[in-house]
Amino acid sequence: MSAGLWRLARPLLLASGSQTRRELLTSAAIPLEVAGPRVDERAIEAEARAAGADPAGVATVLAAAKALDVSRRHRDRLVLGADQTLACEGTALHKPRDREEARSQIAFLSGRTHSLHSAVALARDGVLVGQLRDDARLTLRALAPEAIELYLDLAGDRATASVGAYQLEGVGIHLFERVEGDHATILGLPLLPLLGLLRETGALAL
Repeated sequence: MSAGLWRLARPLLLASGSQTRRELLTSAAIPLEVAGPRVDERAIEAEARAAGADPAGVATVLAAAKALDVSRRHRDRLVLGADQTLACEGTALHKPRDREEARSQIAFLSGRTHSLHSAVALARDGVLVGQLRDDARLTLRALAPEAIELYLDLAGDRATASVGAYQLEGVGIHLFERVEGDHATILGLPLLPLLGLLRETGALAL
């Protein structure tokens, strides 16, 4: 545990299986442990949409649901839930299931600007103690079918690891014409606002 920086007796409990989120927190010297949430994300999303939530609101609802689920099972721990949604011209995308779906997503996003909504929620003892969301806008180049196939060949399994079928931190950077927003937010964790939230809860000394 980082001496002097983390003020709580036990590490942050991350309610996410995302390797990228773990790496972002570790790089910021945040001690953490992982406990996967047991929630039906698609059912929660459907309920949120039925109640009128837009994609940004869905991300917020899902982050809170994950944090609360883990918090109820791990009392006396500060739990971080996170989620990210992608919306393009009224269409929401999820992680592609296979190469065919990845191809379809990239072809749809080609030449268009889409939004990424990254939300986090902190919970303790089954109660939310903080929430926030940050957004980014990204524009893909107009891509020919052969360019998409080359990208999929280069990316391999990584093409199905993230919503939109791209990973900006890797070979996916070649797909883009313009990126507007914080890099960590694009990767799925609005780190700078989150650090501020952790300070507000008394978890950080710096």
